[in-house]
Amino acid sequence: MIAIAVTVPILLSIRWGHLEIGLALCFGAFWSSPSDVSGNFRHKKYGILFSAVLVMLVSFIGGYLKFETWLLIPVLGLLTFAIAFISVYGFRASLISFSGLLALVLSFAHESKELEIYEYALLIGAGGLWYLFLAVLWYRINPKAQTEELLGETYRLTAEFLETRGKLVGPKKDRLELQSHLYEIQSKLIEHHETLREILLLSRKSSGRSSYQAKRLLIFVELIDMLETAIANPVNYDKMDALFGDHPEFIESFQNLIFEMASQLRTIAEVGTDHSKFPKNSKLGLCFEKVQLEIANFRKETGTEDYEGFLMLQNLLQYLEKQFEKLKKIKWLLGNPDMGTVDLVDQTSAKRFIVAQDYDPKLLLSNFSFRSTIFRHSLRLSVTVMIGYALGNFFDFQNPYWILLTIIVIMRPSYGLTKSRTKDRIIGTLLGGAIATGFVFLIQNPYVFGALGVVSLVIAFSMVQKNYRAGATFITLTVVFVYAIIRPDVITVIQFRVLDTLIGAGLSFVAMLWILPAWGFMEIREQIENSVKANKGFLAQIARYYEQKGKVTTTYKVSRKEAFVETSNLSSAFQRMAQEPVSKQKNLDKIYELVVLNHTFLSSLASFSTYIQNNPTTEASLKFKNFIAEIDKNLEQVLFALKESSSDQGPSPRESGQFSKEQLPTFVPKNIELSSKVDVKLERQLQEAHLVTEQLHWLFSLSGKMLRLVSKIEFE
Repeated sequence: MIAIAVTVPILLSIRWGHLEIGLALCFGAFWSSPSDVSGNFRHKKYGILFSAVLVMLVSFIGGYLKFETWLLIPVLGLLTFAIAFISVYGFRASLISFSGLLALVLSFAHESKELEIYEYALLIGAGGLWYLFLAVLWYRINPKAQTEELLGETYRLTAEFLETRGKLVGPKKDRLELQSHLYEIQSKLIEHHETLREILLLSRKSSGRSSYQAKRLLIFVELIDMLETAIANPVNYDKMDALFGDHPEFIESFQNLIFEMASQLRTIAEVGTDHSKFPKNSKLGLCFEKVQLEIANFRKETGTEDYEGFLMLQNLLQYLEKQFEKLKKIKWLLGNPDMGTVDLVDQTSAKRFIVAQDYDPKLLLSNFSFRSTIFRHSLRLSVTVMIGYALGNFFDFQNPYWILLTIIVIMRPSYGLTKSRTKDRIIGTLLGGAIATGFVFLIQNPYVFGALGVVSLVIAFSMVQKNYRAGATFITLTVVFVYAIIRPDVITVIQFRVLDTLIGAGLSFVAMLWILPAWGFMEIREQIENSVKANKGFLAQIARYYEQKGKVTTTYKVSRKEAFVETSNLSSAFQRMAQEPVSKQKNLDKIYELVVLNHTFLSSLASFSTYIQNNPTTEASLKFKNFIAEIDKNLEQVLFALKESSSDQGPSPRESGQFSKEQLPTFVPKNIELSSKVDVKLERQLQEAHLVTEQLHWLFSLSGKMLRLVSKIEFE
């Protein structure tokens, strides 16, 4: 769509002899496009509209920035800071901010000769409205495209998640790397779930689409359940290694089953709604039959000697059977079953699952502090832009704004992302410059350059989000092809393009190291605190449900969702920290252990939650409540220790309730009917007693380990 938005005004303006007007409309559309990202359509419309207004205002102001260099540099810095600081209002606001920064930088690149400044600025705004019109038109033509694209990507990520868990079952040589990759996929999945949740729960359903939305909502629920079921069924890899060491045939059987399930999800992502191409359930059925037969043979061979091994295999099989049921449900829903037009969404409850962005102006004041990551980033960016512009003017570069453009595009609040984008930008620019040089020597036709420029632009925009290096390559090709049309010295243009990129990238990287750096260890404590709070809230809801029984409340579901989201955020924060210089990775091993403990705690909570929802349970005893209180006390002490800035102020294990397992009461469900006749009901109650006791002891042990670990870490 961006290709249409950019090329149509240019072609029409050339046809009618008003290129300046076409360029202004083209710039307006181009600068407004970053806000066109997945999400609620209403939010998308407002994002594009605000981008159009911002780029119009910035272009108007930029048109009058004709000061002396010594005065222009601080004004440029102030404008850069003000525009970048808009990012405090969230992800979409950061994209609007990026549009404004692009408009500011490129206002130095183009000086209109035919249009007044206010006319040029108004046409920039009109270009933004032109892009908004195209976005609305495309949505009306194909309203399902965004949902289907996101669902397809979620299928692929879910498949990768299951596949990675399958690899973990195998030899343990690269298990730490796989575990880290698993957390990374989990974070991406939860991000996709959040976007899909916003689209499916908040989007207004038109008369002919309620059935479609209902089915996609049910598919979304199944995908969430697949992730949560996986997390609720952790594998004890040490015991699994010991078992599979004696019986290696199970590795291949289980991995074939898991990999086939992942393969079927990928196939669904590729074929979309064409259910005639869906993989058959029979292939997975054969895999299950093979595993069941092997487990039955194992049971016969070992008898009661290795009953624990049998239970472990049986539990893994039951977990995979649950996932298979969800996969079959997804296929069934995609097969267009007749469900009528029932609206499954209760709008009042749905709003509780969506975290609304706070747009209070006070947010600007509360973030106007060096404690704010966005404030530090905005200040760092503005200083770097001023330095870049000063260098470009002092050394009389051909296009100094290219240095600024590189800084704007590369620099991000986190060190890791800035470093990777710096490397990708440099490699992409060098590669694009080399390819463009070859084309320039082989081709001299300006019409061919024009066609190649349009094709390169389309490819660049399709690649820039998925592969920034490839995107940078095609952006460089686009720039060179455009200049090849209007300037004869295109080789010089390529040389300056590469040089400006190297300078801008170098400045960005150095600025991240030396100008108000925001290292991961400075924010990791807050992320740990948020995750522990969310887990604590989920634990409270589980305990309340176990005591009161009945229907699962919306509050319960929201607390579960928050626990998963905050744990994912913690993983992302740790990944950013792990990408930073070794000297800045303070207490990395201990923090990694804490992240793993937090994940394990959530897994245990999810497992406990799944059991009490799917099985009838007895009345909660006083001992159960005391056990929950002890776990809650440990978590409260963890939060207290996190608020203390140094380890010597943290509570000691004795003060924090770190008692031995024997000091806690053994939990037995209340009112078990002990009679001479051992019936099914008694067996179920004894099973509950064993499972709940083990889960509570495990949760208590994990919370104690978290407390001891937090007390040893000195946070900034």
